[in-house]
Amino acid sequence: MHSVALLTASYAKDIERFSLLSESIDTWLTGYTRHYVLVNDEDVPLFERFGSDKRVIVPASRYLPRWLWALPPALQFSNRRVWVSLLSSPVHGWHIQQILKIAGVLHAPEQRVCILDSDNLFFREFDIGRYAGAEKTPLFVTPRAISADAPLHGLWLRTNDQLLGVKERSFPADDYVGNALVWDRDAVRAMTDTIKSATGTNWILALCRKKKFSEYLLYGHFVASSPEHLAKHRVTEDSIVMPHWDDTRLDRAAIEAMMRAASPEQAALCIQSYSSTPVDEIRDVFRLHSRDRRGPSLSPDHMGDAAEFETPKAR
Repeated sequence: MHSVALLTASYAKDIERFSLLSESIDTWLTGYTRHYVLVNDEDVPLFERFGSDKRVIVPASRYLPRWLWALPPALQFSNRRVWVSLLSSPVHGWHIQQILKIAGVLHAPEQRVCILDSDNLFFREFDIGRYAGAEKTPLFVTPRAISADAPLHGLWLRTNDQLLGVKERSFPADDYVGNALVWDRDAVRAMTDTIKSATGTNWILALCRKKKFSEYLLYGHFVASSPEHLAKHRVTEDSIVMPHWDDTRLDRAAIEAMMRAASPEQAALCIQSYSSTPVDEIRDVFRLHSRDRRGPSLSPDHMGDAAEFETPKAR
């Protein structure tokens, strides 16, 4: 079995959702070594309270190059967080989160990393070590799901092809976007080496210059195009997460229905933040379902003193 870590890239506006994710991890999840939480530097004080012996809060600057820096809030162009450099046009927080996921896996001492966005929630017991740390890394795919005219996925895929040096692309293409996706550190390192070779520049700079990319499609299509790394993955169409992808607002009954509809292999829900489903509604359903557990409460109104933590040193 390989060692397994969890990784979440989050920020201040998602703190309530992250609070619920961390509470659900502490309640239901086993089989991992550390949960690395990567946040903007100014958000570190807000997230410190979540730190523990298994949860490490890491400032974004630890993994970002010195030539890329965040504009102070007073100089922001809009409500979107902006990073600037002399080497590329400005990039936004969404791009930075994608870059941080890749950098976080490269710096993790664990061989496998399960990436969990803040809008995920575990609701039953699950050993992530057995799932993610097995001989082969699970690679989630939805076959032939991306058409040539797909407004977002098609654009992301074409950009990813440029980053990876793919000359010809056939459609429909496979989609590797999902939830609780597992990456292998060696595959990520080979992927960033390929980006450097194809673009002639540092992989972070290449991503900053391209912008319209998807980290999940990037990893999935890199692995799929590499016989060496594909042989070390187990391709699956089954996700451990029951997702709610659209913008329909859910009530308690709908959330409970999602739990009931989940297969025995699905241990988590993902209710996208843009659905505007109230976090309190999700938390109420979670706590009702988890009432027999003794996981700590980490909701904003039940937080104690901040726990001490130690951030890992970049290697």
